[in-house]
Amino acid sequence: MTSLIARFFRNDSGATAIEYGLIAAGIAAVVIVAVNTMGSNTLNAFNAVNNNFAK
Repeated sequence: MTSLIARFFRNDSGATAIEYGLIAAGIAAVVIVAVNTMGSNTLNAFNAVNNNFAK
């Protein structure tokens, strides 16, 4: 029984999966912020062009 418990505490494959999950979540958050920022900037640029054509 003690060898089973010792083997359980030495097993770190679950920790690696969690680390990869956290890295993927961080990358996804950066991508979402970048797309939202670029989308807002693009919308503002198209609105500026539209307003200049309306004059």
